[in-house]
Amino acid sequence: MNRYPLWKYVIVGLALVFGLIYTLPNFFGESPAVQVSSAKATIKIDDRVRERVASALQSAAIADSGIFLDSNGVKVRLATTDQQLQAKDVLEKQFNPDPGDPQYVVALNLLSSSPRWLTSLHALPMYLGLDLRGGVHFLLQVDMKGAVTKRLDALGGDLRSLLRDRNIRHAGISREGERIVIRFRDGETRNKARIVLEDNQSELLLADQGDGDDLRLVGTLRPEAIKRIQEFAIKQNMTTLHNRINELGVAEPVIAQQGADRIVVQLPGVQDTAKAKDILGRTATLEIRMVEETPGAIEAALAGQVPFGTELYVERGGMPLLVKKQVVLTGDRLTDAQPGFDNQTSEPAVHLTLDSAGARIFKDVTRDNVGKRMAIVLIEKGKGEVITAPVIRAEIAGGRVQISGRMSTVEANDTALLLRAGSLAAPMEIIEERTIGPSLGAENIRKGFHSTMWGFAAIAVFMIAYYQLFGVVSVVALAANLLFLVALLSLLQATLTLPGIAAIALTLGMAIDANVLINERIREELRNGSTPQAAIHTGYERAFGTILDSNITTLIAGVALLIFGSGPVRGFAVVHCLGILTSLFSAVVVSRAMINLIYGRRRKLESLAIGQVWKPTDGSTTTAR
Repeated sequence: MNRYPLWKYVIVGLALVFGLIYTLPNFFGESPAVQVSSAKATIKIDDRVRERVASALQSAAIADSGIFLDSNGVKVRLATTDQQLQAKDVLEKQFNPDPGDPQYVVALNLLSSSPRWLTSLHALPMYLGLDLRGGVHFLLQVDMKGAVTKRLDALGGDLRSLLRDRNIRHAGISREGERIVIRFRDGETRNKARIVLEDNQSELLLADQGDGDDLRLVGTLRPEAIKRIQEFAIKQNMTTLHNRINELGVAEPVIAQQGADRIVVQLPGVQDTAKAKDILGRTATLEIRMVEETPGAIEAALAGQVPFGTELYVERGGMPLLVKKQVVLTGDRLTDAQPGFDNQTSEPAVHLTLDSAGARIFKDVTRDNVGKRMAIVLIEKGKGEVITAPVIRAEIAGGRVQISGRMSTVEANDTALLLRAGSLAAPMEIIEERTIGPSLGAENIRKGFHSTMWGFAAIAVFMIAYYQLFGVVSVVALAANLLFLVALLSLLQATLTLPGIAAIALTLGMAIDANVLINERIREELRNGSTPQAAIHTGYERAFGTILDSNITTLIAGVALLIFGSGPVRGFAVVHCLGILTSLFSAVVVSRAMINLIYGRRRKLESLAIGQVWKPTDGSTTTAR
């Protein structure tokens, strides 16, 4: 009657082993480390960088506990925080001799001290929140003028295509400051253009200027359009930050607007601070511009006299290149970017797909500039680099564009990923960065641990004193519940905050309630005259329905907090909901397995060690044991 089949005991045993393995990493702590990663998409981290790190530390007589290379960069494990700070200074000087143009990100980090066999099983410690372990705090400044300028550049391309489609000739379209200037040779053409633009571009306020052969139509953005663009820039940048932070696996990031043009980003419990700074700081966008090929222009630029309306760049091969400032097409028109290979040369390439407007613009530009060079510029952290500058051989239609030339497979993959990650509606820069150390949360950790420990001890004393052997089984099941809960939080790499510790303490109190219901139900069956074996079987069977109902109603409340809550409330809800699920398994399955092992094989069972069974009907008492 009270015997489990072997497979149930195997499941319970495997669950306990699983809980133990994935809970263990939380007891090994972390060791200080320094991480070196790339600050630019075009700079790769490989074994040569690792060797440079080892050589620099050896020259400075700084002993390390291990140097290894992973997908995020080169990490150096050190023994003390003093060595960590010394190593950071040494590596900063070695890898970034020009502080104004850093090529690498050298940042402090923390690495798990778990043994390799645990790490190989992906058993990692759970993250601790900003209030327990610290984290990273960024304040980002959004360039609102840059958002308006970016929109004006895009409008310039749209106006050029619109007038071409309507067969309206103009003498040039350019952006001058915060306005778009369209030049015409006669008044009749200007009037036609004005009618077309008023019907199709409601964002612009148009005004006539000039006389004679120099007739101009000047467009400025309406105030409501500027406000809408700036609001969109904030929202779009916050959405992009959310997408980028998802790559870090942060469970409870805080991304909030501060004032009219600032965004606060808090990454509680993030270990890879270098990766966080790198992803947030990247503002890579793609721009397509025409190359200035006027004879003598490049020589004048190299002599220090850069022609008006152009910029001097350096190609990847090191050759100087003079590029026009006017942007033909931006990355906003991209719908997809995938790495691949050139069909003709088999070289690594990036295949871009443009939207309908971008495809039309690109078709017009390539048709009008056959035989000329077109530069594809990747702008990252405010600095541009010419990826390639191919010669336009023929008109390119269909919206499919290929970037290739002097590019490795890894560079093609990284460039495609960076362009797909979501462009920023406006440039941003980090104006404040704080790394919050663990000392602030040490007291909270101590108090939270002590409250959970003393709460568990008080429950254990009461259960053992009141229910004897069944109380011991209940306490073991409660310990298994705590083991499962911590293991799940570690496996999910959740961020534990102070409200999360409160949820663990609450889960212990709620979990023991299920064992109380089971034990009291068994006592009731004994009072009604059932045999001990029948009392165990009936007690567990009938108590399960009550336990399930009470936990489902509590789970509904927890799910509501999870859906509608945010920040600390959401952290509480995650631990609370997981605790309910683990308590159901531990209180019913684990405790039943232990009772079956103790009593299940005893055919002639006369009593149960479940404390005193009271019979209030006749005033007498009967001891179950």
